[in-house]
Amino acid sequence: MTTRFQRRVAVLAVTLLGGVVSIAHAQGAEPLEVTAALPAARATIGTSHSDTSTAEFVVGGLRVILRRNTASDVVAANLFLLGGVQQQTPATEGIETFLLAASERGTAHYSKDALRLAMNRTGSAISIDPGDDWTVFGLRALRTTFDSSWALFSDRLMYPTLDSTEVELVRAQLLSAARQKRLHPDAELRAVADSLLFEGHPYALSTEGTERSLASIRVAALRDYLTKQFVTSRMLLVVVGNVERARLEALIRATLAKLPAGRYNWTPPPPVTSNRRALVVERQPLPTNYIIGYYAGPPATNVDYNALRIATAVLSGRFFTEIRSKRNLSYAVDAPFIERAVATGGVYVTTVSPDQTLRLMRGEIDELQNDLVDPAGLRRLVQQFITDYFMKNETNGDQANFLARAELYQGDYRLADRFVDDLRRVRPDDVRRVAREYMRNFRFVFLGDPSKLSRDYLERF
Repeated sequence: MTTRFQRRVAVLAVTLLGGVVSIAHAQGAEPLEVTAALPAARATIGTSHSDTSTAEFVVGGLRVILRRNTASDVVAANLFLLGGVQQQTPATEGIETFLLAASERGTAHYSKDALRLAMNRTGSAISIDPGDDWTVFGLRALRTTFDSSWALFSDRLMYPTLDSTEVELVRAQLLSAARQKRLHPDAELRAVADSLLFEGHPYALSTEGTERSLASIRVAALRDYLTKQFVTSRMLLVVVGNVERARLEALIRATLAKLPAGRYNWTPPPPVTSNRRALVVERQPLPTNYIIGYYAGPPATNVDYNALRIATAVLSGRFFTEIRSKRNLSYAVDAPFIERAVATGGVYVTTVSPDQTLRLMRGEIDELQNDLVDPAGLRRLVQQFITDYFMKNETNGDQANFLARAELYQGDYRLADRFVDDLRRVRPDDVRRVAREYMRNFRFVFLGDPSKLSRDYLERF
């Protein structure tokens, strides 16, 4: 598998330093039904209780989770196209995003202009959110116009025209976005870091595509992908809002249930084997230096998943205190936790003093790995984390995603009801254990002035 990282090696010079891969920029280079509960977001923060308004059922081969929420007239319907980057190859990176974007340019029943007018008239919106584990094709609609909005939504998915002229216009837009993305240090940093950690793994592929892949995908490939990949066995529909089950079932039977079933079976990607440290250094004339280091975490089915989530929150708070508040060495410092079927953790900072900042980061990681955090402080942090998490996930669309993650990552949407309890079960010794187990073998990317970077610090991560 050729990854973004491997393609970048063509313009990077490679050396080995003390077991750390160092890459410096080269000169001149260019019908079972289940009813169960998911509590409302704010209610979940306090207690777990039954909510029989959530149901799971199958319509014509399409799995559906419906959470009836009568408190709002906005209906969120998120269709998850499962597999994400596992459905792609280096030659087809971004093809799903490309196809869904092109569907906006007209369908068998609606011209491009008719689609836009109808969307405005119904007050609805359709979004495309590509992810490593799935792509979300989302509909936000009003209860009163949901039937009409659904017709537009399903038509785009089932019958896109894929006119060659319109496809070329979409291609140009996607290529421009890919080029612009490279100009933003943060986007470049994270793209290279993913490729570095996940070399040879599906997560190394780009959900939005690269300039090379987007330029090479032809209309015939889009049509072939539509025929082979848009099958009901690869779909999960999660709807949250004030819509009745019978109404939703009727809409699905008339539309998406007519798609072929296919033979897809969702499986998460394999674990990541990360047994070596690595470093990519790219010289760029920037006012500050951008640094990110990733390490491989556990799969979402592992009990360590939430413990590591909390451990990174503890570490992030310590970074903020020591690096930003006390010493003013950075305006942006974090210990990210990337929520995927296989977790990723890391460290991130922008700073004019890389060596001093990295020394402080390493010290905070050492303390987390060797000492127990204060139990009372941990309880307060967990409660604050829960509050913040649900405040960021309180819309109908966010709740749809929350249900889907439990269904796909843990095998049962009802396990979403245990999320808060799982977090509260994390103890100080769990934090120390996962810090020791996973916070090692970092793979770093550095953008900025290499003369300000001492590799001695990075070799300790």
